[in-house]
Amino acid sequence: MHDATFSSTSVRETELSVEALGGLWRRSLLAWPDGRRDGTSRVTWLQGPSYYVDLRQPAGRPELRRRTLLRALTPAHLDWLATQEGFAGELRFDEGTFHWARDIDFQPVSPNPDRGHLRVEEGALIEEGLYLPYTEHWHREAIESAPFRGWRLIERSTGCRGFLVRGGGVFMYARERRARLLPHIDFRDQLAGAASIAAAQDLVDCEISEGTVTADGWIIRRSSLPYREGCCLAMHAPERSGTFDVSDLSAEGRLVERCWDIVDAQGAPGHG
Repeated sequence: MHDATFSSTSVRETELSVEALGGLWRRSLLAWPDGRRDGTSRVTWLQGPSYYVDLRQPAGRPELRRRTLLRALTPAHLDWLATQEGFAGELRFDEGTFHWARDIDFQPVSPNPDRGHLRVEEGALIEEGLYLPYTEHWHREAIESAPFRGWRLIERSTGCRGFLVRGGGVFMYARERRARLLPHIDFRDQLAGAASIAAAQDLVDCEISEGTVTADGWIIRRSSLPYREGCCLAMHAPERSGTFDVSDLSAEGRLVERCWDIVDAQGAPGHG
């Protein structure tokens, strides 16, 4: 349910700040000056004290429920998955604009920094791009009131970067790929030019997931990698020991565990 009027968690335009934006946001509209509009993609942005995770999936995903591992994805599936967007990093405010630093990006690196202006208009948060002329409408979702927390992660065995953000019973998690995407080159073109199907599969192996915290663990409900949906990410919140263990699947479908070192933790400890 949209908190369209910002009633209980009001954000007035004069109070817009990184801290005031903490919460779960869903996009209702993306509009471009040439008349193009997107109101059907499913877009979620979870903002912590400063770290954030964002997942954007077009409507019309093909049937992928039987694709239970990375190596089962066909070229047609990969082509659709490459239309997804998602990123994670730190939100900053400087020089009068908000800057979503993309430490992890599902798409190839863009030549334009993700910077924009924010304002409140008719109960919606309006974002206007600084370097690209887009407009987005955002609505804060009503979720359980609890401290928002964020973690910057480094995988111990590989050095891969990760982010985890939690607000109440909702979390979002991002893990970068190990394969290298070329910057500024269309993702689908890179898939088509991959040396093998396995090489193409490895290019999409960037996980950005959204889920809920339950008594049975942190359950993934939506993911850039469809075979992760329904899986348990972890049984417990990150521990004070400075590590966070995540359950994952290898490319061939074998159950593996990722051990993340916590580089930085933000926000007051919550329950769970």
